[in-house]
Amino acid sequence: MQPLSRITEYPSVEQCIGGVAEFDNTQPWIYKLDNPYLHGAYAPVNAEVDVGDLQVEGELPADLCGAYFRNGPNPRFEPKNRHHPFDGDGMIHGVYFHEGRARYRNRYVETLARHSELRDGRSISPGVMGPFDYELSPFGIKDTSNTDVFFFDGSLMSLWYNAGHPYRVDAHDLGTRGYFELEGRDKRRMSAHSKVDPATGELLFFDYGNEPPYMTYGVADARGRLLHEVAIDLPGPRLPHDIGVSRNYTVLHDLPFFHDMNVLRRHGYRVLTFHRDMPIRFGVIPRFGSGSDVRWFECEPGYILHTSNCWEEGDWLFMDGCRSINPMPAAQPGEGDLASMLAYMRLEANNYRWAFNLRTGEVREGDIDDLNTEFNKTNPLYMGIKGRYAYHQRIPLHHEGGYTLRFTGLVKYDNDSGRRWQWDYGPGVFGSEAVYAPRRGATAADPEDDGYVITLVTDSKNWQSHCLVFDATDIETGPVARVRLPQRVPFGFHATWARGEELYPLSGR
Repeated sequence: MQPLSRITEYPSVEQCIGGVAEFDNTQPWIYKLDNPYLHGAYAPVNAEVDVGDLQVEGELPADLCGAYFRNGPNPRFEPKNRHHPFDGDGMIHGVYFHEGRARYRNRYVETLARHSELRDGRSISPGVMGPFDYELSPFGIKDTSNTDVFFFDGSLMSLWYNAGHPYRVDAHDLGTRGYFELEGRDKRRMSAHSKVDPATGELLFFDYGNEPPYMTYGVADARGRLLHEVAIDLPGPRLPHDIGVSRNYTVLHDLPFFHDMNVLRRHGYRVLTFHRDMPIRFGVIPRFGSGSDVRWFECEPGYILHTSNCWEEGDWLFMDGCRSINPMPAAQPGEGDLASMLAYMRLEANNYRWAFNLRTGEVREGDIDDLNTEFNKTNPLYMGIKGRYAYHQRIPLHHEGGYTLRFTGLVKYDNDSGRRWQWDYGPGVFGSEAVYAPRRGATAADPEDDGYVITLVTDSKNWQSHCLVFDATDIETGPVARVRLPQRVPFGFHATWARGEELYPLSGR
């Protein structure tokens, strides 16, 4: 067999992440491409493993019971066109905890698109950088299911950022069980960052696309049966990414960062523009309201990827999240045909609060802090009710060395005071989205931060990955336990916590 060809110079990789690392456990074709999102901490792994009784430094709390799951891109085949990190096949990594023990396993999300590529033995999608091909799929590109993951109706739901088809994943063995169908719903598309209400078990979801209705919003009961779905009137296609959910209302997002449909139709490329003169519009709808019940509130221009929490106080509805006033940073000279992608992935955002008076229509908004952070999570038991704390990832800006999207530290916020506590992962260490894990048996009546914060890190000095467990009341002391993982875990997107000792897999597949 002829050895796989490779290039000898990697100027983009050198500039962005310091060079190319040699791995045995990756796809060998990555060495044919000069793209930093295929190398180092971003390089895919080529094995699905299942290992128990993991080595632990420190001590795992006895009342930490459940599993941390993280989704992310893990491309299998060499891309047809330029690679974007959104193009990689979804892979879920799980770390399971029970009685002071930990187990790790990882598996691909077995999407329809992945099966097609496995059958053909090659990549068939044009990728996010296009051109889009709507004869290939209804999305024009591959629905990778690589973005979000959360626990609902006894299974994990894996979702794609571009409102794709949700997949049902077994939380014990991470096997894909097909599409996640909602009984009574005649279509399947659903956006990432739909929400599960911990008080009722209801799923609150939204969908968006390029054709009217440009957005729908719906509610399913805890068993996955559709209760309600309505069309939302928008002036054109948008790219919302999240929603806010309180006990009685949902906040929908109409954001001034979207693509030109004429360019997409004529040329096949989705070109995003930030319309700096357009306000953000937030649509507040009662949980089971109709499209005509939506009340729109205008706020300062910007873009929102992720909300933290949403709650009601008297006539006011509050929403915390991260706001970007520069969702499309300028491309840097000398970065060639990857310049726009690299710029787009350099996330600039900070902790922010919006408030809407449902009686008078007044809006109040402002910074909680100006530090560049995102991928914000809260105690899931407090979703929809007043809370104080949020757990963010520190993201270095371009002038701080953030040439690619990377997480360099965990930041805990008191969103009422703006105070923050920070723990840096260390030089050359790449983090993952952190989750809050309530203690076994905890409820929303217990102190909000009396639990644990969990994340994954990979050290680029030796390519060892660990799962870190922090006492949420004192993250500045560092992790109380470090679980050594049996293989390198690439950089990824979103994570979730699922409670319950029954999740712990006592045996292999």
